[in-house]
Amino acid sequence: MLFTDLNLISPILKALEREWYKSPTPIQEKAIPHILEWRDVLGSAQTGTGKTAAFAIPTLQLLSRERELSNTPRTIKSLILTPTRELAIQIEESFTAYGNNLNLRHAVIFGWVSQFSQVDKLRKGIDILVATPGRLLDLMSQWYVNLKYVEIFILDEADRMLNMWFINDVKKVLAKLPAKKQTLFFSATMPKEIASLADSILVNPIKIVVAPVSSTADTVKQAIYLVKKNDKKLLLAHLLKNKEIASVLVFTRTKHWADRVVKDLEKVWVVAEAIHGNKSQNARQRALNNFKSGQTRVLIATDIAARGIDVDNLSHVINYELPNESETYVHRIGRTWRAWLNGTALSFCDQEEVGYLQDIQKLIWRKLDVEENHPFAVRLALDSKPAPKKPTQQRNFSSPRNNTWSDRQRSFRR
Repeated sequence: MLFTDLNLISPILKALEREWYKSPTPIQEKAIPHILEWRDVLGSAQTGTGKTAAFAIPTLQLLSRERELSNTPRTIKSLILTPTRELAIQIEESFTAYGNNLNLRHAVIFGWVSQFSQVDKLRKGIDILVATPGRLLDLMSQWYVNLKYVEIFILDEADRMLNMWFINDVKKVLAKLPAKKQTLFFSATMPKEIASLADSILVNPIKIVVAPVSSTADTVKQAIYLVKKNDKKLLLAHLLKNKEIASVLVFTRTKHWADRVVKDLEKVWVVAEAIHGNKSQNARQRALNNFKSGQTRVLIATDIAARGIDVDNLSHVINYELPNESETYVHRIGRTWRAWLNGTALSFCDQEEVGYLQDIQKLIWRKLDVEENHPFAVRLALDSKPAPKKPTQQRNFSSPRNNTWSDRQRSFRR
């Protein structure tokens, strides 16, 4: 299936093409048609399965149609609630990418920073708000946020809300939302508290369960380099002296670090280019073409920009920064075993990233080899416990569809 088979409007399809999206992931394929029908959705899906696009794309389409038919002042029509600042920023960046050609405004608000610029955007009027619970309640108490016009409410990473003691805040937000609304509820796991909350806010939901990518190819050689954060640039330059690294895709978590790594490599006469969301489409395509042709040996990329990259004979992937979501690690290193070829994935880990490393090892059911034979090796406090044994039984996932309609959802304008 292609995105063109999902009855998406042309401006969104053009934006997806710009982001190099061709085929939807399983959760996107299953969720988007139901969301476009104004159905409530209960999704069990972890980060790394493509769920952000699964709710962002149809939300943009539904609201863009309303905006075309309305000349009224902008009010918040969709609220996306997520537990952390990092997730909120990533979600808002996705709305920016997919809604690039639409007449919709969106903003992200989170705590531990000045509220001035956030309030300024709210005053100008927005259609879509991405928020963390604490800052949202704070700005609601100051009368900067009005939720009475919300038509689509999305609760993302609900189980993490529970672990971070945000559930009471979520309930306070729910109390301020209209009774008639579409609700999209996503959680990696379904503990009793989360299942009870879902039952209380969803009406006749479509239930979708998608398994995360959780295994790595046996043909990929994997190794960890323990290193101080400030020595990562020196370690990267040291490794690139090896001529056997014919082509290498280097991953960073942020756009800032992607550009910084390029500058650090330029200082040691290594030609590299970066691709990320701040680069124009022409610049990104030019960098990718140079990399594919072998003119550029090193390509630095963020995870969002790297989606769709398919390079033949890619010998190495280097995780300059470990991803904060373990499923992303599997996606990253999968770039280097196209057509079942052997590949090598090297990962740098500083003390702040040890927790990420432990999560990755739990997900892939193996402990990664630590490479100590390099000039910047350090000793870090790693978990000495062996990785757990992989279970023999695999869960059978399904996506039941219920064709009945609730009276509440009939009230929405088509």
